[in-house]
Amino acid sequence: MTRSEKTQIVAKLEEGFKASEAIVVCNYKGLSTKKLEELRNNARENNVKVQIIKNTLARIALENSDKKGLELKDTNIYLWGEDQLSVSKVAAKFEEDNELFQIKTAIIEGEVSDVTKVKALAKMPSRNELLAMLLQVWNAPITNFVIGLNALKNKKESE
Repeated sequence: MTRSEKTQIVAKLEEGFKASEAIVVCNYKGLSTKKLEELRNNARENNVKVQIIKNTLARIALENSDKKGLELKDTNIYLWGEDQLSVSKVAAKFEEDNELFQIKTAIIEGEVSDVTKVKALAKMPSRNELLAMLLQVWNAPITNFVIGLNALKNKKESE
């Protein structure tokens, strides 16, 4: 890889890292290409970027995007995106399904985080799920009122 190619990669990564709320670093050693393709497909559906990057290039891109503090060792695959919940969910779900895949560390909202925070975020409901729950709570009294009126109407008709 030439120096100009490396600078292009770093610039592209820096742009992506600056826009992201969460960056998760994982170990993928031993995974087959088919499994990695499953991860990429799942990530694409959730607007999460996935890339295997050399540690030196990733370190430079992270430092240039003001996201410092990660210790990068061995083979790493990086997941990042604008929504920290979707990034965490993609990483945690894939880790559950594949024992060779391990979450190492993360940067969430500019701070270095550990595996437990990533897994805790993965368990939280998404924005759409929260809105659906709120709508159910708002609709429950109206639904119960209508059911009561209908039962009253049926009772009056039967008398």
